[in-house]
Amino acid sequence: MTTPTVYIIIGTAGSGKSLRARRIARHLHATYLDKDAMSARFVEAGLVAAGYEAGDRESNDYYTTTLLPLEYDSLLDVAGQNLRLGNSVVLDAPFSPFLADPDFVTSARRRFDWPTETRIKVIQIHVAPELLKARLRARGLARDAAKLADWDSYWAQHGNITCAWRGVELREIHKDADEDDELTDESNLLI
Repeated sequence: MTTPTVYIIIGTAGSGKSLRARRIARHLHATYLDKDAMSARFVEAGLVAAGYEAGDRESNDYYTTTLLPLEYDSLLDVAGQNLRLGNSVVLDAPFSPFLADPDFVTSARRRFDWPTETRIKVIQIHVAPELLKARLRARGLARDAAKLADWDSYWAQHGNITCAWRGVELREIHKDADEDDELTDESNLLI
């Protein structure tokens, strides 16, 4: 059996991480886990049940302290289950609340029983603020409304975070233009 690898594709909403994550998963025939696809409906129902708007995330303390940790725990737990089966995994999520914690991945590896031989490769996508704002406007998702309404605060908190994780192979990609992001050769696709 080959050593399973976790590919963690991180970046703020609208950075292009999902496109890259899907392409990597397809190229490697790896398990693709998208945090929003796994949990968005439950999060929205939880917010509504608690008396909030379904798209009220980043500015909502209930979301950030109660629901968000559960989203990531679920994502990392399912990743661990796949890794123990010998499957490489591609994780598609911003991880922004955890990027400053150098021990986040080490702790997740232990908490969710990832095999000790698992390789962890991180691709962090940085996007220029003007480009990111234009992308969020163009996609028109309700959950982006609060980001756009208070853009300066959103960008200050989420826009240019550096990943401080230890024990990972990190590659950073900086995008200043909305060029075609076709990833055809493996050196562009992977770390």
